Amino acid sequence: MASDLNFVEYVCDQIKEAGQVSFKKMFGEYAIYYNEKAVALVCDNQLFIKPTAGGRAMIDNIVEASPYPGAKPYFLIGEQLEDRQWMSNLVQLTASELPAPETKKSKSKKAKT
Repeated sequence: MASDLNFVEYVCDQIKEAGQVSFKKMFGEYAIYYNEKAVALVCDNQLFIKPTAGGRAMIDNIVEASPYPGAKPYFLIGEQLEDRQWMSNLVQLTASELPAPETKKSKSKKAKT
C-alpha cells in the first residue's frame, strides 16, 4: 500500500523545527531528508527512522521493523510522532551520525571514435 501524501506532509511538519526538511517520492513510498541527508522512510503511512547509536539511546521503547520486504530494520516511530520537539531532536541526532551524502558524478557520454 502506498503512503498518503497528507501523512508525509504531516511528518515533515512535525520535524520542521529541526531545520531544512524535505521529501522525495520513491517507488510509491517516500524518503525524508534533513539537510540533504536521508534520515527516514515513510512506508505504508508509518515513519521509519534510520537506526543510529544516538537514536537508540534517545528512544525509550524501541520498536524495530523493516519498512519494506528485504530491508534492514529501522526504528518504527509511533506515538512519539505527536511530540514535535522530540521528533526534531531525534532527526537532528540521527543526521549528525549519518555520513554526508555522496556527490553525484556527472554522466558524460564518451565520444565514439
